[in-house]
Amino acid sequence: MYLVHAGFRASAPGARLPAAAADLIRSLADADGLSAEHVSAHPHALPDPVVGVFLVADSLSEAERRTETLCRRALDVVPALRGWTLTRVGAPLVTPYYERLLLSSSGPAGRIGSGPLPSI
Repeated sequence: MYLVHAGFRASAPGARLPAAAADLIRSLADADGLSAEHVSAHPHALPDPVVGVFLVADSLSEAERRTETLCRRALDVVPALRGWTLTRVGAPLVTPYYERLLLSSSGPAGRIGSGPLPSI
């Protein structure tokens, strides 16, 4: 299963992603046979609102392609999304989360990760 994020931008400054955006996109996925397992909206994400799509696919590139197809179709047919554009589609990077987790964890021997991470 893959999580793919799709960024949306409104044509009007200050516009908010519709509250039902996730449900509308999910119902469209079901109707089109794109088999999204779950869709969630993050209307306050920066720099643009994000819709997260969880789906089963054979590869990340297929999951991203299917998510892009789904979101572009939603922009074309869902009246509540008229005037919005798709800004990006891709798997989110979770590295900062795990770095914070490592730096703040305590193990049996005490604090893990004291100090900055080494440069690669």
